[in-house]
Amino acid sequence: MSSDKFKDLFNRQTLTGIFPPDRADQFFDALFGDASEGAYDISLVFKEHRAKDNTLHFELHLTQRPGRCLACNLTHGLPTVFSRHPVINIKGVVAEIGKLLGDPASCKEWRLGGTNSVSSALHTVPLIINLA
Repeated sequence: MSSDKFKDLFNRQTLTGIFPPDRADQFFDALFGDASEGAYDISLVFKEHRAKDNTLHFELHLTQRPGRCLACNLTHGLPTVFSRHPVINIKGVVAEIGKLLGDPASCKEWRLGGTNSVSSALHTVPLIINLA
């Protein structure tokens, strides 16, 4: 599949279906007992397909909520938390991506990279999926 086909397949509408906007509220409700305590919203963004190592690259975008602070100390440990948290459900996200590819087994391994601070209002967590 070409890079353009991946971009078409993993468009904003499709990714919102895989990772709905209210998932951040569910996460903060589970974490703090109150969704309004969350400092950021979470969305899934497709970045690229790398043919040389047959990987798909996505990012979880952590976008600061109005009146909140998106500090590095809030996000640096998130890859470990996100990889295990049942509300974030990265394993389920990867399974949904596999279904879109037509073969759930095509996503053989995944990993979350370290948090990147793009700006004071946006941090990202890379999601890399190795394809079979």
